[in-house]
Amino acid sequence: MSTFHTLIIGETAQDTNVDFDGTTVQAVGGAVYYSGFAAANLGHKTAVLPKADTAQTDLAAAFAAAPNVTVFPLHSTHSFVTKNVYHTPDRERRTSTVDSVIDPYRPEEIPEEIDAKIWHLAGLVGGDIPDELIPFAAKRAMVAVDVQCMLRWAENGGMVYHDWAAKKEMLPYIRFLKTDAAEAEILTGFTDRAEAARVLHSWGAQEILITHNTEVLVYDGREMFTCPIKARNLSGRTGRGDTTFAGYINERLTQDIPTALRTATALVSLKMETPGPFQGTRADVEDYLKAFY
Repeated sequence: MSTFHTLIIGETAQDTNVDFDGTTVQAVGGAVYYSGFAAANLGHKTAVLPKADTAQTDLAAAFAAAPNVTVFPLHSTHSFVTKNVYHTPDRERRTSTVDSVIDPYRPEEIPEEIDAKIWHLAGLVGGDIPDELIPFAAKRAMVAVDVQCMLRWAENGGMVYHDWAAKKEMLPYIRFLKTDAAEAEILTGFTDRAEAARVLHSWGAQEILITHNTEVLVYDGREMFTCPIKARNLSGRTGRGDTTFAGYINERLTQDIPTALRTATALVSLKMETPGPFQGTRADVEDYLKAFY
């Protein structure tokens, strides 16, 4: 049996990112990628279960630069292949197109020898991680869900959002739920992030984290916590939510909410200043905390 702080389940992406000024970069992406680097570089023992067409993508190589990561690669008929076109300098508005998606994850694909405190479900579009994987995961660990993989759907080459039909059935299994402001509105109908967090908690999720370009909010059913984003530039905007969530849930294994939130927000603020996944250290994050928080 291999013991880990976190097991991150989700496909890597073959990303083409086109910036508002036309700059084009091809890169490995995906929630599992940004989350894996963030958790590992904070010092957490991390397992990743990425899925792709392994004839096209070397999954072990994708994580080779991250310490503390053990890769359990899974083969899929196709990889997740996408293009993101950003329309504004702050990268808040983008158009995403999808060329292909992975074969859905199945419970029997998850290695029995993995013993992790948290299972972080980090798919990219609806269908990647079927609803039934959530109660299955809840029997093995604390469940963390990035709700994008329940709301975003690849349709006709594009990306569209639909409400999550099974949300009220599934949220009670979820220890940590991550949304962004737009996703929270789709789920609850509320533009007010605090109100949306209260509704999501009332439906059963225990700890709600909502990201926004100005701050990160956490609600545990008793108290509302926020911490401001302090990034000095946005060149590394891609992967913001994944970095925040992975940092937060792993810090929560040993820290209270305010401490974990401050660490995660400093982590993502620092990460957003450099393109790619977070490749600094815990000491870098602590220095950033001292300087800006």
